[in-house]
Amino acid sequence: MLIEQAAYANRWRRVAPAAKACLALAALISAGLAPTPATAAGLAAGLMLLTCFGAGVPFGLFVRVAAPATGFLALSSLSLLVSLSGDGAGGLAWQAAPEAVPRIAAVAARSLASLAALLMLVLTTPLPDLIGLLRRLHLPEIMLDLMVLCYRMLFVFSEALHDTLTAQQGRLGYSTARRSLRSLGLLAANLAVQVWQRAQGLHLAAMARNGDGPLRFLSPDFTHATRDTVVAALTGGALIVVTARLGA
Repeated sequence: MLIEQAAYANRWRRVAPAAKACLALAALISAGLAPTPATAAGLAAGLMLLTCFGAGVPFGLFVRVAAPATGFLALSSLSLLVSLSGDGAGGLAWQAAPEAVPRIAAVAARSLASLAALLMLVLTTPLPDLIGLLRRLHLPEIMLDLMVLCYRMLFVFSEALHDTLTAQQGRLGYSTARRSLRSLGLLAANLAVQVWQRAQGLHLAAMARNGDGPLRFLSPDFTHATRDTVVAALTGGALIVVTARLGA
């Protein structure tokens, strides 16, 4: 939900999705071309500043959204510092691999820059606009329909979670540790049933309307779409050229 809040409330809301996607793609290419970890880390920092100060996404929200992926990246990088090898007796032995630190740092920094590029796109573009862009790029309709349905079910799940949690709190379901554990179990069971029933209802409603085609919805008009896309393409091209020259 944090991503959707930022996507609808930022200053780039009326910028064409094609322009933001073009800039994000250029940033991804630049992240792959970054010659050193410092360059990739600088690119990640620049993209974060662009998202927060250029698009107006709150810094705290950006950090909260990036925290899970960043934590996973940190754990993955730490795991690469350890290698498994045979101990001569048919077993396995743990061994540190300090010689792999430069390569791990390069991969981690590039991954961080790629994450910042993707967050710049998703935090400034609502999912319906992205789906409309993907439809114009002729992606398979079945993939787009799955994206629409998953997007819808996220809100259904959030509403069911909020309603059930509010009802449990009103009945002091979390007043003690024992009650909290029981309430969490009931919450999980109730959510599973509710989401299943609502998904089944959505399927039956589509079948009743002979819904055998792609799901369609209106996309907003972007006044300066051509101008925005050209500016984004030029900016992205310059970013790729600068990054490539640094590695030359």
